[in-house]
Amino acid sequence: MNKFFLVFYLTFTVSVISQNNNDGSVKPNIIFILTDDHATNAISAYNDRFKEIAPTPNIDRIANNGAILTNAFSTNAICGPSRASIITGKYSHINKYYKNYQGGNFDGSQWTYPKALQNGGYQTALFGKWHLASEPQGFDFYKYHIAHGEQGVYWDPTYNENGIPKKEKGYATNITTDFALDWLKNVKKDAPFCLLLQYKAPHREWAPDKKYESLYENQDLPYPDTFNDDYAGREQTAGDTHMTMDFLNRRDLKITPPDSLEGKQLRKWLDYGNNPEEVVYPNIKLKGEDLKAWKYQRYIKDYLATIKSVDDNIGRVLNYLKEHDLEENTIIIYASDQGFFLGDHGWFDKRFMYEESMRMPFIIRYPKVIKPKTVVTDIISNIDIAPTVLDMAGISKPNDVQGKSFYKNLVGKTPKNWRQSMYYHYYEYPFWHHVQPHYGIRNERYKLIHFYYDIDVWEFYDLEKDPSELKNLIHSKKHSSIINKLKKELYILKKDYGNSMTLEELKTISDTNFGGLESTKN
Repeated sequence: MNKFFLVFYLTFTVSVISQNNNDGSVKPNIIFILTDDHATNAISAYNDRFKEIAPTPNIDRIANNGAILTNAFSTNAICGPSRASIITGKYSHINKYYKNYQGGNFDGSQWTYPKALQNGGYQTALFGKWHLASEPQGFDFYKYHIAHGEQGVYWDPTYNENGIPKKEKGYATNITTDFALDWLKNVKKDAPFCLLLQYKAPHREWAPDKKYESLYENQDLPYPDTFNDDYAGREQTAGDTHMTMDFLNRRDLKITPPDSLEGKQLRKWLDYGNNPEEVVYPNIKLKGEDLKAWKYQRYIKDYLATIKSVDDNIGRVLNYLKEHDLEENTIIIYASDQGFFLGDHGWFDKRFMYEESMRMPFIIRYPKVIKPKTVVTDIISNIDIAPTVLDMAGISKPNDVQGKSFYKNLVGKTPKNWRQSMYYHYYEYPFWHHVQPHYGIRNERYKLIHFYYDIDVWEFYDLEKDPSELKNLIHSKKHSSIINKLKKELYILKKDYGNSMTLEELKTISDTNFGGLESTKN
């Protein structure tokens, strides 16, 4: 064998090995599309609420050709902490990223699934929203939002491109997709790839693309059944937040500022509405219920319009895969870091352990393995995502990863010992939105929550009879045995997941300024 053919043979052999799993099968490519604050109620594959008005046909394409998870939950429904749990497979008290505001910097030196994929021969890239207040690790290439405390902005965003700040022109959802597709065009053919495409949308302040600014101009969008919730039996928890329509600010509501304002003065003017007693009135005639309805309509129309652009761009990604013969061996995941209140209980935002907030959309397509129109009802949490991705890629995870792979669940082989309940914990208080820190347990039918910072309040819900969580049954004698059983199970889960902190220690987490990108706001 001459030298040329020997080199060719060795190169070819290494190439094949790098693409193959231990069983000889070809490693799948992975595209994980993650949005921010996308409620399942605003995805037509999940819910009919906006199906006729604001369908999501491209997200639905993934669901129709793959699996949709109906009980996927965030373990801490707030952006940064949920993202940290997704990439580490660990709870906030283990990965140490508890909160956004004064939450410090994510420790990028710890294990993450992108690092494991990179070490396993994958080409890796991140585009869009990172929001972990630290330099991404485990990526061959990254380009993430750095403006506005890494929240990013919708128009003309500034990115960190492999350590270099770059301001770009255009609408963030569109151009982030442009960058991702440009990267895909240049990946090596002899190794699998993992692309994390993470949109800012539909996060606050819900700025639509120009072509969609008037998308729902002549329509009144439906109100949720709980829009006028009176918070009876939940006065100290649900009834004491800064998340009602009163707390939408001028920026959210697209109120035009005076021409004379700029810089800090302009920002202060636009942020008016964030604090109690700062109620925004578009005109002196709108008051009371009419004002509340106007604010909701403005908010929900902009929210859905930003999702229209997300869905358009997901269509671009799906079409690219088809045009380049990449569909069959590419896993496509669509998820959001948590859910969102779309006027439910009169709110916007998330944080609570209530259904609309903690429930994440999670949809996955893998043509070779997952049957079309698969529905998975098992209880899944965001810490399970990292081990599942690695399982599908044939890469092992460390023993200290707390999540479990649900790969078998996706193919109709749910393990007999799969969890029947999940543990939740939210820490940030009082800024933003004044939601009491709380922890709890949710199983298939019941939910138990303990609010603990400057109150000591328990809530208990029968989700089968009260899916909107309007009737707190914590004092129901009929349910006392179930409540006691759930309390015991909750404390066992806390212990099993390594959270042995006392209430005073938990309160200290909420009080401590760990620094970070959002440590100086007031």
